[in-house]
Amino acid sequence: MSVKVVRLDLWIDPCFDQLIGEQPGMELSIMKLSDPPEENWKKLAEADIYHVSAAKDEVPLIYQVTSELLSRFPRLKVVSSTGSGYDTIDVKACSNAAVLVVNQAGGNAVSVAEHAIGLLLSLTHRITESDRVLRNGADVSRESLMGHELSGKVIGLVGIGQIGSRMATLAKAFGMQVLAYDPYVDDVEVMRRGARPASLEAVLCESDVVSLHCPLTPETLSMVGASEFASMKAGAYFVSTARGGVHDEVALYEALRSGHLAGAGLDVWSVEPPPADHPLLSLPNVVATFHTAGVTQEGRTNVARVGALQIIDIAAGSIPLRMINPEVADQALQAFRKITAQ
Repeated sequence: MSVKVVRLDLWIDPCFDQLIGEQPGMELSIMKLSDPPEENWKKLAEADIYHVSAAKDEVPLIYQVTSELLSRFPRLKVVSSTGSGYDTIDVKACSNAAVLVVNQAGGNAVSVAEHAIGLLLSLTHRITESDRVLRNGADVSRESLMGHELSGKVIGLVGIGQIGSRMATLAKAFGMQVLAYDPYVDDVEVMRRGARPASLEAVLCESDVVSLHCPLTPETLSMVGASEFASMKAGAYFVSTARGGVHDEVALYEALRSGHLAGAGLDVWSVEPPPADHPLLSLPNVVATFHTAGVTQEGRTNVARVGALQIIDIAAGSIPLRMINPEVADQALQAFRKITAQ
């Protein structure tokens, strides 16, 4: 009896299919978005593991992991996100159904942290702004585009997991002081990861740069709004490579338009891609990218490889490294151990 893995036909590095396909006792099926749902339901009905994109705007609602989908496909034992986020997965519903949720946290940590630094450098040195001025043929002085060094500045990290830890290392290489708020990491570990522990309030009011590196959860939804932006230093910068929805875009626009904040580097949006007439895109002190921080050749390859290897481990009944709801792991993995014992 084989373990059956299903994924949508969204782009993924070929190594994922290759690794799963080469594994004895495993079968991979691909659901095509262009196929009628009834055809895809047949494949999903036989699936033990569903590997699903983490990006809500890529996955139609009917293929997102909801309580309704879980009730239709009771054979599912594991849902695997294609990235570190899991916005397309209702974790509570999965836990209620004893379905294990895993992600690929850390697989693209280097890419995301480098991108965040790139956004910050573009803001503080006004690189993108200067590029626009030159391309438009404006007659300006160099001093009118004067920026700031990172050295000696304070950066506050909201979240110091694998991406936040890498960000701390890079920031210190630029001579920055690093603060970090993470309610799930104790102070000793925060310091081991290269930052000084601080409350969210301290990170906001003491930092020259605030950079978000946390997942989108019920706790972090709209965590940074008008009052939080108001508490930041006048002239501070805001960077997010986390998830759209963690910060309030309207409040950020007002904080930038008023001049309270000096600039923002944004890779994530409430709606992705953001519409061309999005107010934030009208501001010259906003550097914008389209959720591409982790989309490098190396990042995508590593995430796909890590995802495939973790699925292979799960199929063998081994405890995976990246569990979102570990409380149901034993129940879910027992089913795979029975399969491999046959």
